Amino acid sequence: MEKTVNIFLFGKKYEVPENLTIMTAMEYSGYQLVRGCGCRNGFCGACATIYRIKGDRELHACLACQTKVEDGMYIATLPFFPLVKQVYDIEKIPVNEQVMMQLYPEIYACVGCSACTKACTQGLNVMQYIAYAQRGDFEACANESFDCVMCGVCSSRCPAGISHPQVAMLARRINGKYIAPDCEHLNDRVKEIKDGAFADLLADLMRKPVDELKELYNKREIEK
Repeated sequence: MEKTVNIFLFGKKYEVPENLTIMTAMEYSGYQLVRGCGCRNGFCGACATIYRIKGDRELHACLACQTKVEDGMYIATLPFFPLVKQVYDIEKIPVNEQVMMQLYPEIYACVGCSACTKACTQGLNVMQYIAYAQRGDFEACANESFDCVMCGVCSSRCPAGISHPQVAMLARRINGKYIAPDCEHLNDRVKEIKDGAFADLLADLMRKPVDELKELYNKREIEK
């Protein structure tokens, strides 16, 4: 038999194989995941989870699809966290710190507690990218927050009520549209797609069986 560990899901004890992720351990224990399971591969941020190990006072945040179970793990998934998402026209917003003051003024109430950084499931320096946003350094904010999956755990821990992922999203949009250099290679490829240059190729790919598509993907040439 596989080695097993004891975990607690929402206060109830279960014995599960030690090699499972929290998400698969929940399904092994009989839970049917109809929400909070998303991509199952660490990209969507839908499975935000908190846990504590028996005998340890520290509370940990993670994504359930990426984190292996441990013996004595007390687990609770987080409900959807209502981030504040302001509506704006990217074509009309000012490209300076005033846009943050207008749309997300709560970032200037940051107390520097670092609770957001400590809670981040991706290990990002969240407090630092908020500092960049405060002074209108959108490029630095975009780079620092690039791996954010918008799970919202940082915001759930923030005493100032900052919607960190939405602030970062705005910074990345501004950076992509107004600051980052234009990519002619990408523009050319988009035009080719619009002009139908790849229509026959795509149609041919759609007719191939899944196994052949996987083989083509695994042996594809990757541009440097």
